[in-house]
Amino acid sequence: MSSFAGESQRFTKQMISKRNSPERIADQGFFWLTLVMAASVALLLIWIGLQIFTAAFPAISTYGLGFLTSTTWNPVSNVYGLLPQIYGTLVSALVALLIAVPLGVGVAVFLSEDFIPYTLRDAISMGIELIAAIPSVVLGLWGIFVFVPFMRPFYTFLNSTLGWIPLFAGSPRGFSLLTLSLVLSVMIMPIIISISRGTLNQLPPELRLGAMALGATRWETILRVLIPAGLSGIIGSVMLALGRAMGETMVAAMLVGNANRLSASLLDPGSTIASLIASQFAEAGRVQVQVLMYAGLVLMFMTLVINIVAEMIIKKFQNIE
Repeated sequence: MSSFAGESQRFTKQMISKRNSPERIADQGFFWLTLVMAASVALLLIWIGLQIFTAAFPAISTYGLGFLTSTTWNPVSNVYGLLPQIYGTLVSALVALLIAVPLGVGVAVFLSEDFIPYTLRDAISMGIELIAAIPSVVLGLWGIFVFVPFMRPFYTFLNSTLGWIPLFAGSPRGFSLLTLSLVLSVMIMPIIISISRGTLNQLPPELRLGAMALGATRWETILRVLIPAGLSGIIGSVMLALGRAMGETMVAAMLVGNANRLSASLLDPGSTIASLIASQFAEAGRVQVQVLMYAGLVLMFMTLVINIVAEMIIKKFQNIE
């Protein structure tokens, strides 16, 4: 065995030595080019963060951490608090995930297994990719003129029948956190489907064949073998979708209602950090611009924390696998 390894190493060295100088130069150039590009991405992220921090520093020094816990937003008297926007950002994103994750993973399983013919599977996949390509402002317009009027009777029904539950004890006018969450779920579902489907398709065929050889049914194979084996990729898709939902701007500004309030009801209007920045930045004065940059820094920090947690979870499940 050791002689075979030695022969293999000598053969590799001979092949490398036979390569001409232009090929070695091209390899080294490609290595350094990719290294510089990777470092540039990290430096760009740091530069953006420093620029936002510099612009927001006057507001940070003035309002401190109380900015994160206050609920008042009054540009006239320069009193600002971001708690309703933080609440709206987290609630709308989490509700969107509760809707999109089961549907997205289910569609991914449906498209990765032999439930339908290949031609129909390709057509459905293309339709999902087209949904992902729709601009957010177009989805916002669709939400205003089609989705909100369509859902308003259902909101009224929920309020009249389940109004004793705080989640539905609101004013069912249509522009609310629930409306935003439903449209966000449509936006992030293609992300979950595409990445989860790719993960399931890349699993070794031996997993399916081995499970079925041991007597497992199709659904036992899917639920007990395939999904646990691809759990790291599925969790990665969910975390990417969560980051997209938290940072969405146009749909949030058009559908959330832009009300500076804390309400337990999903039927009430609310606000998110992204919608707040989009709706007020154009007419903001110097102090308000600094405060909005502070809000943007908070949103950037929240997404950074989510990405770090996602990497930790993915590595944990990869080690388990």
